[in-house]
Formats: sequence, C-alpha cells, structure tokens
Amino acid sequence: MWSLKSMIPLDNPARLFYHKLRAVTANIRYWFPSKNMIIIWVTWTNWKTTTCNIIAKWLRKAWKKVFMFTTVNVILWDKEIVNNTKMTSPDPFLLQKYLKAAKDQGCEIAIIETASHWIKMHRIRWLEYDVCVLTNITQDHLDLHRTMKDYVKTKLRIFKNLISYKRKPWMKKTWVINMNSNYIEEFLEQTYDSLYKYWTAWDANVRAENIRFENWLTKFEIITAWTIIKIETPLKWNFNIENILAAVCVFMAFWISSEKISEMVREVVLVPWRMEKVENDIWADIFVDYAHTPDALEKVLNSLKQYNYKKIITVFWATGSRDKTKRPIMWSIVDKLSDVVILTQDDDYAEKTENIIKGILPGIKRKVWENFWIIPTRKEAIEAWVFALEKWDCLLVAGKWDEHMMITNDWPVDWHDKTIIQNILKWIKENTIVK
Repeated sequence: MWSLKSMIPLDNPARLFYHKLRAVTANIRYWFPSKNMIIIWVTWTNWKTTTCNIIAKWLRKAWKKVFMFTTVNVILWDKEIVNNTKMTSPDPFLLQKYLKAAKDQGCEIAIIETASHWIKMHRIRWLEYDVCVLTNITQDHLDLHRTMKDYVKTKLRIFKNLISYKRKPWMKKTWVINMNSNYIEEFLEQTYDSLYKYWTAWDANVRAENIRFENWLTKFEIITAWTIIKIETPLKWNFNIENILAAVCVFMAFWISSEKISEMVREVVLVPWRMEKVENDIWADIFVDYAHTPDALEKVLNSLKQYNYKKIITVFWATGSRDKTKRPIMWSIVDKLSDVVILTQDDDYAEKTENIIKGILPGIKRKVWENFWIIPTRKEAIEAWVFALEKWDCLLVAGKWDEHMMITNDWPVDWHDKTIIQNILKWIKENTIVK
C-alpha cells in the first residue's frame, strides 16, 4: 500500500479530488462545527506553532475558551495533549472531530496551524474561518509545490477565500501580515475588512520600537495609530518579537484593551519548544529547536551568535522524502554560522540514509574531521557532544523540537531530544567525581 501511494504524485488531480471529497465528507459527518466558532488560521513557513501557542495561551489568560491544533500540541479548553500524528495539519476527520468536541465544551475560538499541504489538497473546504495570520514566507515543501510561485499561490488561496465566508457577530474578516517577509505584495492587493501589518518598519501599522534587552527581559513599545502598548516579556530572541506582534494584532482584532494585552504578555513566561534551554550543571548552554528551513536556521544561529559563546556546535540532519532542493542551502547556513557541525539522523521516512547525506554534502565546504562529523545515529551524536561540551560552549540540537517520535526506514520509534539530553546530563552528574 505504501509503495502504491508513493508512486502517485502529491499533486495528481485524482489524489487532490480524493482529499477534497474527504474534507467535504468530514464537515458533513460532524455537521459544520466551525460555523459557530471564531476560526484563526496561522500559516506560512516558520514560527507558526510558536505564534499559535502564544495566541492560545494569552487568550486563555483573558478567560476565553479556546481550541488549538499545531504540529506539536493540542489545546482543548483546559486540557493540553501532545500531537503524535507527525502532521502540522491533521486529517480532516480528526480536525472536525476535535472542533465538534471543542464546540460541545463551549469553546469560542479555534486556532489552527495550517500547512501548505493542507491547502493544496483542499482539506480546508467548508471551514468558515475569520482571521488569517501570515508569519513569514521562505522556501519549504517544494517536493509538493515544485516552485516558490506555486507555494505562494497556494498560501494566498486561504486569504482570498477569507472574505467569501459569512461574517460572524462582532468579528471582522481580519488579515495579520508580517511585513518582514518576501512575497507580501500579492497579499496586500487582496480584499479584507481589517488589515494589521506588523514589524519594525515605517509601513507597519502595528510597529515595534525602542527594543531593548534588560535584566533577562525583552522590552519594547508597540505603536499603533490609536494607542501605545508597553511590552515586557521574559521571552527572548529577536524572532519572538515578531511572534508577539502577530499575537497582539489578533488580540486587537478581538478588542482586547492595551492594558490587558500588556498584562497577558508579562504573565506568559515560556513558550516551549522554540529555542528551549535544557538546564545543566556543566556551564554550557544547550538548546533544542525545530528549525528545519534555511530561514529558521539562519535566525536561530544568528541569535546565538549575539552571545559570544566559546563555540557553537550544531547537531542537524535533513528530513527524508521531503524537499531536497533546500538541503544544501540549509547546510551552507549551518556550515557558515557554526563552529562545529554534526550531521546525524532525523525522520528518514522511505529515503535511504546515503541519499540524504549525498544531498547535504554540497552545502558544506569543510571536510570530515575539520570540525565536521557524520554520526548517523542521533542518540550517539547527541551523547558524544554533550560529553564533549566545554565551559561557555553552546550546543544546538535542531530539527526535532518537541516531537515524541522518529520515523526510520524500518519503523517509528519513541523519541524526544530534550529527554535524551536530560538523561545524559543526569548520568554525567551521578558519575562525576568531585575532587
């Protein structure tokens, strides 16, 4: 069955029609639960999951009942569970089942991370959404789209369709767009009720100014035409400023006051999984992150560069059976911005390890043993470099994030980067002889 499925191209018309039919059937099966909920789509290449979590957690602080589905986790009002489906956007029957359960529990708002596969395959049919958030646009999923033009066109589809759905009480059809991105001109040409353009540039109508980092806090002001919102947050890294701005735009669309927004931002101490620090006693920094695109890797590594570590060690790979054109681009960035590079295992799916390595090596200028090692087994790679860490080093383990499963050529295996690292650190602590 797997081999037959893999022989049919992802964009084959018959395959697309099959997915469209399933989406329509799922809506009918659960009787259109999105009709009576405010639906927020968060889409594009990077930071979708982080932005979804910030929006959901802050809306809960405002005592809104929310449902959320992302690559990593699901929130159903007061419950949070791990997403082990390995999908950014779920099977339409699963999503409609969740939406029906959320509606039955009185959830008013649904925040859904939306992948281009989901849009291309018509799985969003008859989902009556109200807010679209565009986080950024960089290369990804060209195994499906073949060109960036088609990738952009596919994402644009949900923005074009937004205005066609019936308006719900007290909610305008709202666009939230990151101006710090490519390809945005086509989006700004479309029709909408309300538009929030965010970033630090003059052409943003929700703008971050006076950004500073003080006493472990990120501080800045959000400037709009009608108010100034003072922000103090423990969330670090430059890219989180973009995520916060996106979330604030959504809150303003819900008419949440600037005072309440400031309070909500202060109270959220951590959004897990993005640049999550693994605490240790070895005087080195260890981070796990999901970065798996050129843009995400560049932003993460440039953020680490600001801290003047003795050396930055990056453990990374490339997902099998996915967009192969981005592999040498990603690895040239890792090569350029890391002092030590370790090539290791990720989700291989049906692709052989040697083929993945072959697609990666053109992006790496250094030779093996020149601060570059190939250690195919991920656990061995992580273990080797946790043991090798020196004072003031930084270890970045990228690509898997908070995922709890790894797909090998043979079968899925239980996996969790942070837990693996914590177990190694525990062993080191228990077996260290203090002189």
